[in-house]
Amino acid sequence: MIDVWRRAWNEFVPFLDYPTELRRIVYTTNAIESINFQLRKITKTRGHFPSDESAMKLLYLGLRNISSKRGGESGTGTHGWKIALNTLVVIFPGRLAL
Repeated sequence: MIDVWRRAWNEFVPFLDYPTELRRIVYTTNAIESINFQLRKITKTRGHFPSDESAMKLLYLGLRNISSKRGGESGTGTHGWKIALNTLVVIFPGRLAL
């Protein structure tokens, strides 16, 4: 275990430079994994899509349903998500369209 930490330390240390609000959201992946599971479930039951547009429409409708069930405007239901999103906008300007 100690060797794993030592090998990964150089990659981990820059993570500590981010604000606490953002770090808390980044290591809270259960909500993200849950959304990915729901989207996989939606596409798996359909099988083949006649076009990319039809697949995107199905994913959009699925995300809309997930967000209405999970709570919050973004659909994550994660406490502090808006603060983390605003922090990302400040740290990485121009990357997120709000």
